[in-house]
Amino acid sequence: MFHHLTNKRGAILIGLAALLSVLTLQVAGFAGTDRLGLLLFDRYQRAAPRAFEDAGVRIVDIDDESIRRLGQWPWPRTDVAALVRKLTAAGASTVAFDVVFAEPDRTSPALLAKRVGLEGGAAPIVAALAAMPDHDTAFAQTLQEAPSVLGYFLTREGSAAAMPPKAGMAVVGSPPSAGVPRFPNAIQPLAPLRDAASGGGFVSLIGDADGIIRKAPLIAFQGDQLMPALSLDALRTAQGAGSITVKSSDASGEYGGEGEVVSLKTGRFEVPTTHAGELWMYYTAPHPERVVPAWKILTGQLSASEMEREFSGRIVLIGTGAAGLRDLVATPVQDRELGVMVHAQAIEQMVLGKFLVRPDWAVGLERSLLLALGLILVLALPLIGAVRGAVLGAVLVGGVGYGSWYAFRADGFLLDPTYIVLGLSAVYAVETVWTYYREERQRAYIHRAFDRYLSPDMVKRIVDDPGQLELGGEEREMTVLFCDIRGFSRLSEQLDPQTIIRFLIAFLTPMCDVLLNRKATIDKFIGDAIVAFWNAPLDDPEQYANAARGSLAMVERLAALNRDCPPDWPGNVQIGIGLNAGPCCVGNMGSAQRLSYSLIGDTVNLASRIEGLTKLFGVQIAIGSALAAHLPDFAVLPLGRVRVVGRAASETVFVLLGDEALAQDAAYRAFAAGHGVLFDAYHARDWAGAAALIEAGSDPAAGYGLAKLYDLMRDRIAGFAVDPPGADWEGVFEATEK
Repeated sequence: MFHHLTNKRGAILIGLAALLSVLTLQVAGFAGTDRLGLLLFDRYQRAAPRAFEDAGVRIVDIDDESIRRLGQWPWPRTDVAALVRKLTAAGASTVAFDVVFAEPDRTSPALLAKRVGLEGGAAPIVAALAAMPDHDTAFAQTLQEAPSVLGYFLTREGSAAAMPPKAGMAVVGSPPSAGVPRFPNAIQPLAPLRDAASGGGFVSLIGDADGIIRKAPLIAFQGDQLMPALSLDALRTAQGAGSITVKSSDASGEYGGEGEVVSLKTGRFEVPTTHAGELWMYYTAPHPERVVPAWKILTGQLSASEMEREFSGRIVLIGTGAAGLRDLVATPVQDRELGVMVHAQAIEQMVLGKFLVRPDWAVGLERSLLLALGLILVLALPLIGAVRGAVLGAVLVGGVGYGSWYAFRADGFLLDPTYIVLGLSAVYAVETVWTYYREERQRAYIHRAFDRYLSPDMVKRIVDDPGQLELGGEEREMTVLFCDIRGFSRLSEQLDPQTIIRFLIAFLTPMCDVLLNRKATIDKFIGDAIVAFWNAPLDDPEQYANAARGSLAMVERLAALNRDCPPDWPGNVQIGIGLNAGPCCVGNMGSAQRLSYSLIGDTVNLASRIEGLTKLFGVQIAIGSALAAHLPDFAVLPLGRVRVVGRAASETVFVLLGDEALAQDAAYRAFAAGHGVLFDAYHARDWAGAAALIEAGSDPAAGYGLAKLYDLMRDRIAGFAVDPPGADWEGVFEATEK
């Protein structure tokens, strides 16, 4: 019991160590495991993307067809200005560009005049071009007249003058510092364009380590100045709001470190964010109605009423989706998505209030569940075993997984079950491996102890349930077999030692196979003799029938060997088998230096003597009366009452001729009836009647292998007829040999 408890304690300790290791990884943050959680959230979005609702956002896409129809990008700024005017005339609340106009328009007349002059063009032509309106100036005037927002890139390369913010940034609580990205430089629009626009926002999108855009940054630092993203400033501009409010954790009553952003507010919209001021993106499936190709607007493909229906009161984002312009990104639901689509869907989420949120209590809940569920599995697994432990683990993992999925679907909560699943898996793996290692050592011990005298099936049963095995002496009701080769001494004289060994191997191997198949335990080999028994060390409710069938099968197998004559087989080999049943003492016996699992008792001694009587009676299988009583359906006949050497009490010995099929044979039944009458006449001292029965039954007796018995009975009856036994005679024959 102490050893059993020690094994369980070891499993618990190693499981607890695995659990604490995973908890340490969770607290420290392991990039590989964290990425698994993100991939799980991606699968959630693919399985249940945000339902599309028209939130008043449209994308004008400068796609491949637009470039084919209107010329390569960049287009003249006059064309871009015309696009803005058409959208404004259609009632767009804001026109925002996911395009950075950082260089002058190469098609402006002044630049063309300079180039023509350098190439030796005519002076009047140069002068005429120089006098024409500048395209960038015309575009700036259009921007000034329209609610417009220009984009710019934030970079970490070099440094430049700060990008002047278009909107005030008010901070409630500690200044945001934890995690909000910082950039020293910005690739800005041309100053006239920047100054003319109503708003400005950065368009930089930085994916996770695998390049997928899961979070859209809404604020960032350029130097010490907080700057809004294009999506956030477009929403501000559309409302005519003057500022953006940044709320930190210490001003919100939420859990978090100092300077961690929890939300942003512009106008009437408040947006929950990560501590770095990012918006968890909740993408929809693709919806083509969001996107209008630029060529349809500039070529007049859309009528005035269609333009108004598409753009009136809506925030319009202009982006470049043409393959050559490469503004394509990967999202959880699309491998190739327009970069401007991320900004558009961010605005939709802010307008609709449909957010994915990683609550401030999520980490605490995940760690608590990891500890609680992990401890349950740690403590339960040694008690319930690997299979039921796997079921319990699957239930716990399934419950955590379903809880995470339900939280996503019902509330938009992002609860990461990765570390919990990893912890439960680690606990199960290490405890199962530990238990398997411990049990394999135990199995190896049992195999070493028993595989030489137990059948493989019985060894497997003990290995599977060692509790069935009680080592040490115990008394059991058992069946014992002794088998010996007839005339082995004579064979030994004729054969050299190596041939004898090969013959014994050829004989003993199939005989033992037969016995092991009948659930026998091989006790020992005594030269050419086999000693085996049934009903130990495991219970065998069919021990008597198994012993009988095993003995009959040995006789059949020997007949086949005599027919086939394997190499070194010395002709026609015969055996005698003695079987007996009764109480025996069985267990590990021997000395402190060497033990053997064996049995002792009168039942064993009598079985050995019965095997010796097979030579006297000329039969192959002789059994004791106790065993015969347990085989009522087998072909069993009496051989006589015998007092064996070394035993005072007499024993009625029987011959086992066959199984139930022979016992039901009509000819056998007739012979068995006559055989019984013969023995009745013999014990009744009816010598004349017994002699007549002997003569009548001799031929069928020979057919059943009982010719020697009948010859022996004939001689005894003839002798008793001349010299009758005394009054105390009980029909007992005194055996003089073992």
